[in-house]
Amino acid sequence: MKYYLIAGEASGDLHASHLMAALKREDPQADFRFFGGDMMAAVGGTMVKHYRELAYMGFVPVLLHLRTIFANMKRCKEDIVAWHPDVVILVDYPGFNLDIARFVHARTRIPVYYYISPKIWAWKEYRIKNIKRDVDELFSILPFEVDFYNKHHYPVHYVGNPTVDEVAAFQSEHGKPLPYVAESKNLPDKPVIALLAGSRKQEIKDNLPDMIRAASGFPSHQPVIAGAPGISPEYYNTFVGNSNVQIIFGQTYRLLQQANAALVTSGTATLEAALFRVPQVVCYHTPIGRAISFLRKHLIKVKYISLVNLVAGREVVKELVAHTMTVENIREELGRLLHDTPYRKQMLDGYEDVARRLGEPGAHARAAQGIIKVLKGT
Repeated sequence: MKYYLIAGEASGDLHASHLMAALKREDPQADFRFFGGDMMAAVGGTMVKHYRELAYMGFVPVLLHLRTIFANMKRCKEDIVAWHPDVVILVDYPGFNLDIARFVHARTRIPVYYYISPKIWAWKEYRIKNIKRDVDELFSILPFEVDFYNKHHYPVHYVGNPTVDEVAAFQSEHGKPLPYVAESKNLPDKPVIALLAGSRKQEIKDNLPDMIRAASGFPSHQPVIAGAPGISPEYYNTFVGNSNVQIIFGQTYRLLQQANAALVTSGTATLEAALFRVPQVVCYHTPIGRAISFLRKHLIKVKYISLVNLVAGREVVKELVAHTMTVENIREELGRLLHDTPYRKQMLDGYEDVARRLGEPGAHARAAQGIIKVLKGT
C-alpha cells in the first residue's frame, strides 16, 4: 500500500520513522512519500520536503514566513492528490496537519489517520470539531487521551507510548550502568544531579540559570547538563560560567541511568526520568510569571503540565511553574528528593503507577498493525 506521512519537527521525524519501519514489517510492499526528516528518509521512500522548511516557532517567525508556509501547504495538498495514497498519516504538528486533514477530507476520498494526537486536551479544545470532521482514525500515545476523546464521543486507539520502547531498548542493551558518565572530564566521583532544561534556546535561557544555581547548593553532588541536539556547547557555556557544572551531548539516557535526582523542564523528558526511576522536580519558568499563572488557572484545561502527573491523574512530581519556580523552591524540593527517604520512595512508587498505565513496549508496532487492520477493514 501507499502511505503519505507528514511530520513537521524533529520529534515527529523520530516517531514517524519508527512507525514507517513497523509498517514495512507488516507490509513489505509499503511505499512511502512524506514531508519529514532524515530519520524518515533512512527508512526509505520519497521525501517531498524536509521539516526544516516547515518549522517556524513563535508569532513573529510565522508572520515573516507566511508566504513560505502557505506555499508548502499548497505543495503538500497538490502532491497528495497527484500521488493518491491509500492513506494520509499525520504525525502531531497540528497547525499544519489539521489544515491538510480538512483539505483531504473535503476534496478526496483518501482516509486520514492521526498518529500522536494534537494536545487539544490542554489548549484549543475547540479543535475537536475539526478532528471529528476530518480525521478518520486517531492512534494515541497517552492513555488519558482515551477518556478525553470518549467524552467527546470520538473513539481513539491507545497503542502505548514510544518513550517506553526507547527506554526499554536502552536498558536491554545496557542492563548495568555504564562507567561514570562524566569520568572523561576528570570530575570527582560524586552522585549526579541531572539537568534537563529543554530542547529550544528560549527554554534553556529561561530555565537553566536557576537550575544551575539550585543544584550548586549541594556540594556533595555533581550537576551535569544533558545537552540538547542542535544546541552548541558555546550556548550552554554562557550560562555555566565558572561553575562546576558539566555538559554531555548524546548521552541523556546514560545520564539518567546514573542520576540520583533530576531537574527537568516539562515534556517527554519528565516521562524519561520517571521510566528510569529518577526522582525529579519539574521546573518551567515563564516571563511575567504571575500573569501566566493566572492564565494557566483560567484558560488551560488541565491541572498539570508534566506528562508524569497527567498520566497518573494526580501529583506524583512537584511542578514549579511560572512564579513558583524560584531558586529557593527548587533547592528545597531537591533537598527533599536527595535526603528525605520516605518522600523519595513515595515518588518512586508513583512512577510504578505511571509505568503500569503507559503499558508495555511495542507502541509503533501496535500502531502499524492497527493502521493496516483498519485500512483492510478486518
